[in-house]
Amino acid sequence: MTEYREIITKSVVAKGRKYVKSKHIVQPPHKPSSILGCWIINHKYAAKKSGDKVEVKGSYEVNVWYSHHHNTKTSVIIESVTYQDDISLRYRDKDIRDDHEVIARVLQQPNCLEAEIDEHGQHIIVHAEREIAAECVGETKVRVAFTRDHLDDDWDDYEIDEGLEHINTKVYGNE
Repeated sequence: MTEYREIITKSVVAKGRKYVKSKHIVQPPHKPSSILGCWIINHKYAAKKSGDKVEVKGSYEVNVWYSHHHNTKTSVIIESVTYQDDISLRYRDKDIRDDHEVIARVLQQPNCLEAEIDEHGQHIIVHAEREIAAECVGETKVRVAFTRDHLDDDWDDYEIDEGLEHINTKVYGNE
C-alpha cells in the first residue's frame, strides 16, 4: 500500500540575473593626452529582497592611468562608483513560505571594456560591465510516496549496537 508524506524543506524558489553595461565620466585634474590603462578593483556588494525583486547595492573603484602635459607626465586617478541593480525574479513555485533568504553572486566582476578621452579632451569616459545572479531560498513542501511493504525489517538493534562498540570515544588533549 502506498502512503504519502509531506516534507517541508528549504530550496531555491526564485532566480534572476542581470547584466549591466555602464558608463562613468572621470574628471582628471590635468588634461589627458592618452589613456595608458584602466582597471576596476575593490568591488563590494550586498543584496536584499524587495517585493518580487532582489536589490543589489554595491561599489567599486575605477582606476585610470593616463598621460598628460603632452605625454610627458603620467598620473592615476581613482573614482569611487556606487550602483544599485534591481534583479527581477522568476518563481518556480508560487506556494512558498518565507523566501527572504537571498544568495547573490557575481558572475562577471565589474570590468573595464574601454576607456577613452571625450570629444572635448577634458574628461575620461570609462565603459564597464558587470553581471550578478540572485537566488531566493524559501521553505517549500515536497510530497513523497513510500510503501510499507518493502521496508527492511531485518535490522536488529543488537547488530547496530555491536558496531558502535568499536568507536573510540576518548577525547585527546584532556588526559
